[in-house]
Amino acid sequence: MAEPSFTLVQLRYFAAAAEHGSMTAASRALMVSQSAISTAVAQLEKELGVQLLLRHHARGLALTEAGRDFYQELRGFLLHSSELAESARRAGDAVVGDLAVGCFTTLAPFRLPSLLAAFAERFPRVRVTVVEGEHARLKRALRAAECELALMYGYDLEEDIENVVVDTAPPYALVASTHPLAGRDPAEVELREFAGEPMVLLDLPHSSAYLESVLRDAGVEPVIRHRTAGYETVRALVAHGHGFALLNQRPSHDRTYDGARVVCLKLRDPVEPLNVVLAWMRGTRLTRRAQAFTRTCRRTYARPTAQRVP
Repeated sequence: MAEPSFTLVQLRYFAAAAEHGSMTAASRALMVSQSAISTAVAQLEKELGVQLLLRHHARGLALTEAGRDFYQELRGFLLHSSELAESARRAGDAVVGDLAVGCFTTLAPFRLPSLLAAFAERFPRVRVTVVEGEHARLKRALRAAECELALMYGYDLEEDIENVVVDTAPPYALVASTHPLAGRDPAEVELREFAGEPMVLLDLPHSSAYLESVLRDAGVEPVIRHRTAGYETVRALVAHGHGFALLNQRPSHDRTYDGARVVCLKLRDPVEPLNVVLAWMRGTRLTRRAQAFTRTCRRTYARPTAQRVP
């Protein structure tokens, strides 16, 4: 036997008509048109295959025997639905429960551990899970409700994604400790000084285009020797003299995994930094857990950190 496909709206409209004894009075109580009440009740009767109301032009509405039995059962059902909605609202208002957060791949090792620690200290009853990925993956995760928030860069975000800037990440140049520019004091460089030099490119979607554009905007055509999606692979290749690199996130030390040394150089060029944003779906009412995470994130990055380029 097929399951009935009536809606909660139809049930509420029928209940109002039964309680008030007329379509007109029900429409006034619910502040909807009389035709909407009448149509909803007719569709409900058709779906159930039974007449619930008798229409008397002079005397309004009367419940049939089937209608009376149905209405008695319906009152408890509607009360439970209201309690269910209130339970969901209470869960959304409590700083307790589960929170899924997305994080951009190269941001995760720099931003996530300290941020999660700060959040756990203030809100220990929230269980945070992390969806880590590149830009397009995080946008899909937001739209599929796999995560409620995502910490990511603020480029290429469509209108359905809301965001707030929590930090900025200016690009800097990375060279080997043996590079001619490595001994600069102060440790600064102009991009034109890399003209013709081989480059090691962090090859992630959008990130690679951004890094190449930083050079081209300064009148330097990139000469790419190596491409890699691994942030630490970029640093290791640079440390061993395979080229220079441009990056946005800076570790607190100058050693690569294999112990080689790199040098960070601040750019003198007027380059716009990347915005680090916290993003969510536009029109979504964030839970108190997500709101608390947003406040923690903004508070954390309101202070200077060792990861920023001086």
